Amino acid sequence: MTMARPKTPRLQAPKPTLERPPAIRGLLAPERFMKVLGIVLFAAAAILPFVTATPYIISILTSAFIYIVLAMGLNVVVGYAGLLDLGYIAFMAVGAYTSGILTTQFGLSMLETIPFVVIACILAGVIIGGPTLRLRSDYLAIVTLGFGEIIRITANNLQITGGPSGIHGIPTWSFFGWSFSDGLDILGIHFNAKVLFYYFVLFVGIGVAVVAVSRLGRGKLGRAWKSVRDDEDVSEAMGINGYATKLLAYIIGAVWGGFAGTLMAGHLSAIAPNSFEFLYSALVLMAVVLGGMGSTPGVIIGALFVSLAPEFLREFSEWRFLLFGVLLVVAMIFRPRGIWPANAILPFLKKRQISEVPPTESVGVVGVVENAGDTTGSPASDPATAPNDEEGRR
Repeated sequence: MTMARPKTPRLQAPKPTLERPPAIRGLLAPERFMKVLGIVLFAAAAILPFVTATPYIISILTSAFIYIVLAMGLNVVVGYAGLLDLGYIAFMAVGAYTSGILTTQFGLSMLETIPFVVIACILAGVIIGGPTLRLRSDYLAIVTLGFGEIIRITANNLQITGGPSGIHGIPTWSFFGWSFSDGLDILGIHFNAKVLFYYFVLFVGIGVAVVAVSRLGRGKLGRAWKSVRDDEDVSEAMGINGYATKLLAYIIGAVWGGFAGTLMAGHLSAIAPNSFEFLYSALVLMAVVLGGMGSTPGVIIGALFVSLAPEFLREFSEWRFLLFGVLLVVAMIFRPRGIWPANAILPFLKKRQISEVPPTESVGVVGVVENAGDTTGSPASDPATAPNDEEGRR
């Protein structure tokens, strides 16, 4: 016969001394306001072709949107995980050449090349990131810079990649026999191939990239990335595998870069090794740092600024790059943490009011005579005990 074990009392956590402030509601709540602002700007970009649909405007805006997709992938690597990557454009080259080779030499459509692009980018991320992500800071930057140059030089010397001439005649996107080049008529409005590809990049590229990256940053994996970025030793002490976390960030960033390369190949219909020089890696990194590392709206602003500013300054001819550099310097002087940092909140939005901490009660010490006139708490300072002490010494 077994005796019933007595029930042990369960430990209960103490009640918090401060009540949690209620959640902010209404349109001026920071999260809701940013969602509404994003929807409004997204709708404005969708309406823009009905206002002006010149080939030049549509072309530069499509390139700017592809830069946003590319910058969002680098934001995972640099902004969230804190890995300084100076050769990120190499993943864009892997995606562009993979889709270009499969479409021009094997007859696949752009949609059918996506699985191969993802596999190629994952392999590239593992091959490069596997042995090198144990390095930190400047050493990692040098290795990634070398990786970017290796990919460019390899594409420049292989026959399958077209050598210095690159690959030409890359077809646009097609879906089950229908291609963007066929155009589309809706309610008597004709949409040509450029406008259709503009909408494709806007809805599929930016919509998926921005939403997915922002949700990753707010999830469990995103918190692990930020922990490794802030202090890798402390995060490992708390049970986070720093190496695996950084490798996963590198692979996700590589897939995003490869997808941007596929979009760029379909947009330009031709790629060459000169399109993937170190300058473009620096520009994408500049977009992330200038906009605000780890900030989704900041990266979007930085990518638009880096891609569109040279075009807006084109009327200044050879002086446009000098003015572009001056604007970058001015922006970094007045906004050293980025145009829109990760923790930035507009001043007119509501903020949570945190209640003040209640004062702690004083606790007496055993063996010490309390004296209102003396804060030292020493018995010798009490005048009532002074004569007794003197008699004791006698």
